[in-house]
Parts: sequence; C-alpha cells; structure tokens
Amino acid sequence: MPNGLARAAIRFKPAAFVGTFVALMMAALIVSACGILLETGLRASVPPDRYAGAPVVAAADQRAHFVAGSGDSRSESNTPLPDRARIDAALVAEAGAVPGARAAVPDVTFPVRSGATSVTAHGWGSTAFTGEKLTAGRAPHPGEVVLAAPGASVGERTTLTTADGPREVRISGTVRGHQGAPTAWFTDSEALRLSGHPGRVDAIAVLPEKGVTAAALKARVAHAVGGKVQVHTGDDRSAAEGSELAYAQEMLTALGGSFGGIAALVAMFTAAGTVALSVGQRAREYALLRAIGTKPRQIRRTIATESLLVAPLAGAVGVLPGIALASWWFGQLKDKGAVPEALDLSVSFVPLVSAVGVAVVTALASGYLAARRPSRIRPGQALSESSVERLRFGWIRTPLGIAAAVGGCVLAGIASSLTGDDAANVALGIVMLFMLAVALLGPLVARGCAALFGLPLRGAGASASLAAANSRTNARRLASAITPIVLAMAFSSTLVFMHTSEDRVAADQQREGITADHIVAASGAGATADGVTRAGRSPGVTSAVGLLKTSVLVPVGSGGDRWLESASTQGVTGSPRDLAKVQDLGVRTGTLASLGRGEIAVDAKLADSAHVTTGERLALRMPDGTKAAPKVVATYDRGLGLSQVTLPAADLKQHVTSSFSSEIWTKGEAPESLTALGTLLDRDGYTTAQSTDREVNAWANTVMAAVLGGFAAIAAVNTLVMTVLDRRRELGTLRLIGSTRRQVMVMVRWEALLVAGAGIVIGSAIALATLVPMMNGLTGQSPYIPPLVYGSFVAATLALGLAATALPARAALKGSNP
Repeated sequence: MPNGLARAAIRFKPAAFVGTFVALMMAALIVSACGILLETGLRASVPPDRYAGAPVVAAADQRAHFVAGSGDSRSESNTPLPDRARIDAALVAEAGAVPGARAAVPDVTFPVRSGATSVTAHGWGSTAFTGEKLTAGRAPHPGEVVLAAPGASVGERTTLTTADGPREVRISGTVRGHQGAPTAWFTDSEALRLSGHPGRVDAIAVLPEKGVTAAALKARVAHAVGGKVQVHTGDDRSAAEGSELAYAQEMLTALGGSFGGIAALVAMFTAAGTVALSVGQRAREYALLRAIGTKPRQIRRTIATESLLVAPLAGAVGVLPGIALASWWFGQLKDKGAVPEALDLSVSFVPLVSAVGVAVVTALASGYLAARRPSRIRPGQALSESSVERLRFGWIRTPLGIAAAVGGCVLAGIASSLTGDDAANVALGIVMLFMLAVALLGPLVARGCAALFGLPLRGAGASASLAAANSRTNARRLASAITPIVLAMAFSSTLVFMHTSEDRVAADQQREGITADHIVAASGAGATADGVTRAGRSPGVTSAVGLLKTSVLVPVGSGGDRWLESASTQGVTGSPRDLAKVQDLGVRTGTLASLGRGEIAVDAKLADSAHVTTGERLALRMPDGTKAAPKVVATYDRGLGLSQVTLPAADLKQHVTSSFSSEIWTKGEAPESLTALGTLLDRDGYTTAQSTDREVNAWANTVMAAVLGGFAAIAAVNTLVMTVLDRRRELGTLRLIGSTRRQVMVMVRWEALLVAGAGIVIGSAIALATLVPMMNGLTGQSPYIPPLVYGSFVAATLALGLAATALPARAALKGSNP
C-alpha cells in the first residue's frame, strides 16, 4: 500500500512535489558543478611543452613544504612557489653518468633585452631536445649568440642587455623563431653565468641511448641523484616547467573543495527544508491516513517512496546544468589566466553520481525527520495539529539552535580580539553558526519577527493587520520562507563586501602612499640598475627608485594551524632615502633609513600574522623556495595598497627568473628620456592600473556570491510559491466571508514584505557580525558597504518576495468568486 499511495500522490497531485523537485534539482546542480571543478583540480595534468622532446627531466619540487606543530597537532602544507625553483648544476654530471643515458643537458631560461624588445635566452645545448635547427651559420662560441629574431644576420654584432648590464655579442647563427618569438642561445656555460643564478640550472633533460625506456632511465637517474630532485616522465614533465599547473590545481581544489563544501552544505540544508515543508503541508493527509488505521511504519515508507520517486529524477536533471555551470566557470578561469590553456575540464561519472546521491540522501533524511511526528502521534491529535499549528518548540532543535547562536557570539568576540588571518579564519565560522542558529530556531525567530515587524502593520488597515496576525499564528510557515532569504543576504553580502572593503582600503593606501610624481612601467624584460641610475640623472628628476615586483612566502597562523601565505614583495634598487621620497609606507615601528642587505620591512598586519616584531628575524621562503631569515627593521601600515614586504633588490635577484626592475618610481618632472624606458604613468594612472590586478579575486568573490546567493534566492522563491499555493483554502475562505480580491492581494503583499524585510535584516546582521572582525583583522578598518550595491541586494530581495507571492496568489484566487 505505501508504494501505491506514493505513486498516486505524485500522479494525481504533482503540484505538491514541484517545489521539492526544484530544490533537489538545484542541490544536484551545485554539488555536481563544484565536484567537477574539484575532480579537475585533483586530476589536473597538461602535456609538457618545452620538455616534450626530453623523455626524462630532473627538476626541483615547485612547491614549498611547510610543517607546523608536533605530535598530534603536526600538520604539513604544500604551497606553489611564486617563481621557479632550481637545482645544483653539479647534478648534470651525475645524471649524465648513469647507464643508458646518452646525454644530460642543463637547461636555463632567462630574459634579456635587445633595445626595447624582450628576448628569451637559453643555452644552445637545449636544442638537443627542443629541436630548433640552424637556418644559417653555426653554433655559438663564447662571446657569440644564435638569434631567432627578425632582421638578424650572421656575422653582425648586436647588444643584448642582461640584468648585469649591456653586452655586445657576435651573431654566429640564426634560427627560425618559434611562433615569431625573439629567442637567443648562448653557450651552455655562458648562459649559466648570465642567467643570474650561478651554479644552478632550471632542469636537467636526460636523453636515453637507443633501446633504453624512459621508465628504466628515470629509475637510474633518481637513484643517481639520491632524492635531491624530482625526476619526471610523461605528462608529469609539465610539473618541471613551472608552478602554473600547481597554482591551477590549488585554485580548482579550493573552489571545488572548500567553497564547494560550503555550497553543498547550504544546498543540502535548503533542499532539506523544502522537503520538510512539503511533508508538513500534507499533514492533514497523513492525519486522515492515521485515522483510518494506517500504521506509522507505512506513513514513513510512503514518504520514503515519494522521495525515491522524485529525488533521482531531480538529481539527474540537475547535473546537466551543473556540467554547464562548471564548463562556464572553468572557461572564465582560463580567460583570466588562472588556468593553463592546455588544461582540460575533467567530467566523469563520480561527481555526477555523487550529486544524484546527495539529492536522494537529502530527500530521504529530511522526509524521515519531517514524518516522525505525524507518523507517531494519535490520529485525533494529528487531525487537530493539521488544522492549527502547535505552539510548543522541539526539545532538540531549540537547545541546539541556542548553542549555535551562543557559539556565533563567542566566535565574534574572539575574532574581534585577533588580527590578520587568524581573525579572518575565525570569522568564517561566524556566518555558518549564525545560519545554523536561524535554521534551528526558525519558528522562534519567525514569531519574534512577526511580533516586532507586525507592530506597525496593525495600524495600517485591515489587510495589513490580518497579515500580521497570519504571520504570528503560522510561525513555522513564516520560518520556512525567511531562512533562504537570510541565506541569500548573509552569504552574498559577506563575499561581495569583503572584496569591496579590501579594495577600498587598498585604494586609500595607494592614494596616500604614492608620493612619486611619475612611474615608469618598464618595457620589455624590465629595467637594469644602470637604467634606474640614468632615470635618476634625467633633467628635472630629483629621485628615482627601481622596484622588482614579486612575492615571497611567509608563515602565518598560530600553533599547529600555520601555513605559508604569499605576500606581495618589492625589491628596491636605490637608496632608502630615495624610496622615502617616492613612497610613504606609513612606518609604524622601526625605520627604513638603514634598510640594507639581510634586512626587511614588513606590513604590520602581516607581521602580526607571522608573530614577529621589529628587531626579530622572519623565517620566510624566497620566490624560488630558498629559506631565508632576514632581520625585520621596520613595520608599516600601507602594505595592502603598495607591497607587503620591502627588501633590497640585491637580496632578491638570485631568487627570481627576471632580476630586472619592473617599475621605476621618480620624483620631479617627466622628461622625454623617461619614455624610452617604458610606459610613463602619473600617480592616478598607476593607481587605476594596479586596481585591475585584483580583478580575478573580485570576479571569484562575485561568482561565488552569485552561485550561493542565486541558489538561496531560487530556494526562497520556491518556498514562497509553495506556501502561497498551499493556502488556496484559506484565501478562498477570505473571499467567502466578504473580502475583496484587492484586499486579499494587499494582505499577501504585506506578508511578503514582512518575510523579505525580516530576511534582509537578519541576513545583514549576520553578514555584519562576520565582516567587522574579519576586516578589522585583515585591514584594521571597518567594512565598506557601497550603498548602491547593498541597495540593489535589498531591492532584488523585495522584488523577488513580492513577485513570488503575488503571482501564485493571483493564480490561487482565479475562479474564487464568493
């Protein structure tokens, strides 16, 4: 009988299950999209490019490994390096001496300049695996170069500028450029010396003798180098070409795992509420079944069968737009350069089956929980409760909800006393706890909102007064409508206003900290130290400083929960006195006047997160992963808008691929000679250009807010439509006792405004409780909430609430003539 009842209910009353179907379908959409991104991050691999012709490649690990804590609290994290890690050149001989190795070729890649043109330089030996062939001339000797550049002729002399300065060389040969890119090849020994990393190479390409397999050669090379480097074959060779793939893996797993986990919980939670609402709306049917002798077990089986009939189909339908969402999201990441072009989206059955499984489990669990009471109570009591909502609150939900609310308040207090990333990490739990509290205490919260917001409605006419009375006496129905609106406002506001707050602080710091009159974005590979000196000697220029922009990894966090965080870094070419003339970093402690080799200045918030003070040494990782411990001589306040770490360029040059200065900051007039060094910007132009660097982060936050907020908004509309359509009898009764159609519609609109207003206020309060400690820890300032953006959120919520109630109410009133 239960199976027949379930099939009959779906067949003859399909409208009762539409809301459940939509909620489960949206849950499957979110879970499948995030699962596909997570799987892509875990399985990410791309074919090698530069090392495609080298069967075996030995290279350094392009991730920094960091161990925190000890014993049970010990944790290890891996972070992609900002620049390429290199290996000892002495390993070339060891790799080349293994049996079966025909040759071991050291490979280096570094930028040089030919006039204003950037040229990529290598050692000539690398052509053994890259395949370039001479079109004229011969291989280079010391003091010579082979060029792949338009107009190059054998025998001519040309000037190539390395990071150490200009160097005149003879062109010994020419090569047809790969895709037209200017390239230069020196002798292997000269390339190693000019690269700026003496004694270190990017990788070692090991070429096998005839008949030796790549797997056998890999094992021999790995044994010879003794675990000092990583040895790669197949598609794994792409890992030796840099950190781009590692960064893509980290981003995709973060989106699919961390954000996906939160999104999946929200989706499951919202879908469960919709299923429970659907079961609750049919309480009268279950009461009648109990009255005619149906057993509790049969009621539960009926609800479980309904779930099994609806959930799999809803999940299967939901994974199709889920695949489309993941494809769009992945394509946008490619367009913004966050994911390599060669990386493909991985779509397998695992995330799709998981999404359908989540929909089924959610429907079964929520249906079972919602059916416990109507299947247990006495038939007479069931009929009574199906007509009038019971006032008593649950003994399990209420204590749990109070505990969640108290936990959110405690976390908010803790976060307000912390700084840096500690505050941000604690603050992330605040929104989850408060949302859990709202869900568990939904009827209680709804009754309080009805009492509070209903006060002004009592004097606004009969329809408004009736709307207030309806809200007070149907708290559970009101709670089911308020909860998704709170979700939409809380998550969307937190994600969007977190970025607007950081962006506002960064813009303020740039405006106050940039005292340079002009900034030269160096053309080509960058500017040399000699170029910075020439800029400072230009007519009208009083000071000039070259800045090498990169990142370092700084350990942050507390106790066993510590990790390496990427910090924006500027290496200074010039005196600290000249730096002070073009940048006002807002020094808080110490002084920059004596910044020298082995010393560093750090943003004050970063110093707090790293738990270091002026005079102490900061253990960090250079861009290539080299460990260093410079002495902190100053902390400053404007790191978010300028750079979080400041140190002499001489300490950085051996740890980056390009040791050219990427920018030259000048004080004074802007003579014509500066334009020869690159693009000349004034202060305002540079501030605008720097703001675009945060575009990817802003876009990511906006998309996450749209995904979560959009899902919650759809859930809210779905719930409102379900509640209004379930009130056909009530609305018809109002018409029978003399209420006009207009009066009923006005009452429905007032109820919608009450629901939307309560959701907006509670959601905004949760977002504010999260943002205040988070922004105080990250920036030291209060969150910035653009009025127009917040106003658009409020307007959209009100419009959705009114539309989601007015349209189904009109449909319910059709034909209801008194």
